[in-house]
Amino acid sequence: MNARSWWLMLSVGLGILLNPLNSSMVSVAIPRLQNVFQLDFTVVSWIIFSFYIASAIAQPVMGKASDLFGRKKIFLTGLLVAFIASLLAPLSPNFEWLIVFRIVQSIGTSMMVGVGMAIVRIQITEKQATALSVLSIFLSGAAAIGPFIGGVLIHWRDWHAIFFVNIPFVAASFLLAWRTIPKDEPPTSVASNMSFRKWMNRIDAPGILLFTVGLIALLVGLLSAKSSGHISLRYVIVGLIGLMLLLAFVRHELKTTSPFIPLRTFAKYPAMTWVNIEFMLVNVLFYSLFFGLPSYLQTVRHVSEFHTGILMLSLGLCSLVASPLAGRWIEKSGPRPALLLSAMLMTLGSVWIVTLNQTSPVISVCLTLAAFGISNGLNSVGMQAALFKSSPKEIIGVVSGIFNTSRNLGAILSSLLIGIVMGGKFSFEGFRWLGMILTVFALSLLFMSWRRRESGQMEES
Repeated sequence: MNARSWWLMLSVGLGILLNPLNSSMVSVAIPRLQNVFQLDFTVVSWIIFSFYIASAIAQPVMGKASDLFGRKKIFLTGLLVAFIASLLAPLSPNFEWLIVFRIVQSIGTSMMVGVGMAIVRIQITEKQATALSVLSIFLSGAAAIGPFIGGVLIHWRDWHAIFFVNIPFVAASFLLAWRTIPKDEPPTSVASNMSFRKWMNRIDAPGILLFTVGLIALLVGLLSAKSSGHISLRYVIVGLIGLMLLLAFVRHELKTTSPFIPLRTFAKYPAMTWVNIEFMLVNVLFYSLFFGLPSYLQTVRHVSEFHTGILMLSLGLCSLVASPLAGRWIEKSGPRPALLLSAMLMTLGSVWIVTLNQTSPVISVCLTLAAFGISNGLNSVGMQAALFKSSPKEIIGVVSGIFNTSRNLGAILSSLLIGIVMGGKFSFEGFRWLGMILTVFALSLLFMSWRRRESGQMEES
């Protein structure tokens, strides 16, 4: 690749890292935000929910928007939106406004993820695999070191700093992208003549509305009931309305010609469906630890944000080291052995959480993080390989979108699980219960991985 290609990758990489960086830095900030705004744990957990719900919606929508309005325009607009959100979020007068700016930040950073990958695929034609692997390092690296950066920033400059830190990344990416990303081609006659109504149908606006309102209503009903400590008729009604809207969403997606989430694809390709179910379960396990352990360290063990960030770094480093090694292993042996080992490590890590107590040595926490970090590195490559093996090539773009949606849903479910188990206050007893539930999930994942291994051996024989 020539120098221009490397500058192009740098400009895109600095933009796409903002989404995983901001989704991970906040894991260390939750106890501080809880104290600053005088809120219970369940309410503060919406700082996580809002980001992932917005990402789950914005990423596929912005991918479609880039086909009509131009990838460079969408990428640069996303940087501007992220800049505004990062500038205004620290000035939030209350938690409600912080959630609003967090949603805006999620939308802005999501505008760059799928679009940035598409720009590299189109503009860099030689050594494309190398280019995409470099972008993957930006994505996985930002997620890995996010808690460490967040812990250091909060320790020295309070929670406001986790938003201000985005500004130099945004500025550098914008200046480089302005110079290195080629101008968008003029829109086709179909795109330029598309009415607003046709555009709404193309992105499936009714489906997005049903999905968003239904999911939020269901989360409000479940979390509010747990936080209040008793089952209220009002919360039950809200939860039931959310469930009904989600059922209406499923019915709508099965009928519409341009679905937000193509559910018919799941029924048509069951092997691909099981990969996505496993991937969702993997992310429930990973993000439950990712968001739960920092609160355990700070709230139960009274570890500072700085030292929490350093401890969490072991999770990210193990994941980064394991990913390239997993790639070589999977090329030789296929995804099954790596996914089986990953499920075993997650099971061991979950059991380790159950055995932790309020005086457990720090090395025990590091071992738990290492187990989940290695398993995450194995899963990041193994699940992608399993997805490609189970999916037809002609729909690989759609399948990749579904795969990212499964990741976001797993993160949302993990936050819901933590909120339900903990209620209004993060406690040691709740963390142990969380470990027990994660152990059950990990054993289920181990069983599914083993069944895949058995079926694979049967096919080969």
